[in-house]
Amino acid sequence: MVEVKTGKNDLAVEQVEAYLDVAKEQKFDAVITISNEIPPVLGAHPLQLDKRKLKTVDVFHFSWVRIMSMAVMEKEVHGIDDPEQAWILGELIRYLEHENSGALDFSDMGASWIRVRDAARKGVIRKGDPEVEEIAVRFDALIRFACLRLGQRLGTEVLPQLPRRHIQNPSERTAELVEHLNRDSCLAARIRIPDTVADIEISCDLRGQQIHVSATVPASGHARSDTRVRWLLRQLGEDQADLVIEAIYRGRGVAADINEIRADEKVIIPDASKEITRFRVTKIYPMGVARSTRSSSSFISSVTSSVDHFYAEILQKLKPWTPPAPRFRDKPAERIAGDELASADLSSVDEPEPVSLGEPRD
Repeated sequence: MVEVKTGKNDLAVEQVEAYLDVAKEQKFDAVITISNEIPPVLGAHPLQLDKRKLKTVDVFHFSWVRIMSMAVMEKEVHGIDDPEQAWILGELIRYLEHENSGALDFSDMGASWIRVRDAARKGVIRKGDPEVEEIAVRFDALIRFACLRLGQRLGTEVLPQLPRRHIQNPSERTAELVEHLNRDSCLAARIRIPDTVADIEISCDLRGQQIHVSATVPASGHARSDTRVRWLLRQLGEDQADLVIEAIYRGRGVAADINEIRADEKVIIPDASKEITRFRVTKIYPMGVARSTRSSSSFISSVTSSVDHFYAEILQKLKPWTPPAPRFRDKPAERIAGDELASADLSSVDEPEPVSLGEPRD
């Protein structure tokens, strides 16, 4: 059984559970729901359904934006061999893209957004407030939407990076977001894009109204710290400004503006004897405050555009360091009699013929 909602029509628990009862009675395999609601975790359902009803009938949910993303990837990336199927899929994409189709993007943070946003700015968030939990769930849905949107453009699967316990129990993820919002007035997430040097880390500071987007890159294997810094700067390019780079030494870090580092690498090298293990590259974007994308100052649009810009302008240009291939050692020049041995000179084991050490002793 398939239940489809379009526009701003949301799924209802009573309706879906009634379908589960009918599916059980008629021995159907599953109930599939399609709407503009995006669950915070891939594979989860946006509704809290009675688990007893799920023992005999499976339930699956697809958001319209996910269907759209899958359709574009199949047609544009993987390719459709059959010309008729390719044409039909193209027509479906064209239909879903039309504003009157009812297959909308993620466009609203919900009625609780303004109150929770203002409470976070003032530092008066209450952990047990159901409105705070609602915003935490919608923020994860926004991150899923940003992943689907970016994956559609890249032609690959882009997913939020979550620990297994959060995937298996989304309520733990919600509780962690609420705790972070209560403690730091921030909403944070991590995105993984295949074959990139690092994940994208997102932190939305509701108090400072800024979005910090960063990536933590492993340092190169060069011996000197200043060489490692220059290796990173070369990849970022001279056109990059307004970046903050943090050099991390065994868990502790020293940060500076990229222009200061270009002038003198030593501003993030307080001790040359300590080895830089990682670099955190961060760009700060202005945060929109409006709940809906209808406003020019939309929180949703500011998050998605920040992620897209950081990937296109910074992350996709960064490559992991690879050590150079080993080179042949040059044979040392013939020594002049009386010269002292150099450290690079060949030893007796390097001679073409073994050196006689005299007669063995009894």
